[in-house]
Amino acid sequence: MAKDYYGILGVSREADEGEIKRAYRRLARELHPDVNPDAETAARFQDVKNAYEVLTDPQKRRIVDLGGDPLDTSPRGGGGGAGGFSAAGFGGLGDIMDAFFGAAGATGGRGPRSRVQPGEDALIRIDLTLEECATGVARDLTVDTAVLCEKCHGGGAEPGTRTETCDTCDGRGEIQNVQRSFIGQVVTARACPVCRGTGEIIPSPCAQCGGDGRVRSRRTVTVQVPAGVGDGMRIRMASQGEVGPGGGPAGDLYIEVSEERHDYFTRDGVDLHCHVSLPVTAAALGTTLPQRTLEGDEELTIEPGTQPNTTLTLRGRGMPRLRSTGRTDGRGDLLVHLDVQVPDRLDARQTELLRELAELRGEERPELAAHRNGLFGRRRSGGRAR
Repeated sequence: MAKDYYGILGVSREADEGEIKRAYRRLARELHPDVNPDAETAARFQDVKNAYEVLTDPQKRRIVDLGGDPLDTSPRGGGGGAGGFSAAGFGGLGDIMDAFFGAAGATGGRGPRSRVQPGEDALIRIDLTLEECATGVARDLTVDTAVLCEKCHGGGAEPGTRTETCDTCDGRGEIQNVQRSFIGQVVTARACPVCRGTGEIIPSPCAQCGGDGRVRSRRTVTVQVPAGVGDGMRIRMASQGEVGPGGGPAGDLYIEVSEERHDYFTRDGVDLHCHVSLPVTAAALGTTLPQRTLEGDEELTIEPGTQPNTTLTLRGRGMPRLRSTGRTDGRGDLLVHLDVQVPDRLDARQTELLRELAELRGEERPELAAHRNGLFGRRRSGGRAR
């Protein structure tokens, strides 16, 4: 069954190109993956894009109005493909219908397409430090995009002149060919090569934009990067992308974040990780030491008898949690991994003291010590070693 492309966009079958574009823009802003990343919304977004592509193409829209589906490539569908009919042959379902009724019964195409088309989105990548990702930052960016031609204001014609109806297609935007076949007359249509399907020509193109209605320009935009962004995230600036042909509505500008590697912290979502080397004596006796955080140094307390591979958690010292609204809600944690360092070089006095300690603890024989939990370790019962 053919898809209801009009229903997907929420427009009537009589909707003009302007209504279809407005409906597409509204749904695209609502369903874009950067706003709603779930799989169901992504599928709806793809359906909306397909519907817009079909209904803004006169030939594809004509197939839809005749009950076919131009994107269905199966033999029973109305679209092109290996098993179906294509514009190179019979020209789609509409032309097949014309073949039975002849040229006199043909209804023609959907008319010329508009010269005004929506612009493309633009993408810029920026490098941010971990600290900038944590606090947010304002950046001035240089953007090289297409902007509206100030001389013709998107019309494409020299001031004082105007467009004219194309003589080749009489303003229809397409040229029809009638061919006889064993099933009757077959009518095919293709875009007019002179006006490129718009139905009008520009006798005196604008000298500044060459009739395109837009020019390339370099400009500066300021982006507000919210706190909590991370590597690969994109910030959307609506209508700051490329202006479309004929002065059409501008696309969006996306700023993609590239987070630089930090010299001390490792990021895992909203949590931060770091490693601290701790002498074996400090682990056994306990101590306090300054701990680096994104807000500055804090005092970290090491309890007596701390074991190797212990992880201490500093609540709320990680990265801000960024919501889809662009606001932050709380922070992650900082996890400090303690790497207990066993000395590999001892002088005579240090060796003597350790031997004495081993005798006091009954650990002077390695074969007996192997049954314990290690020097300064805990017993399997969970209590501290003597």
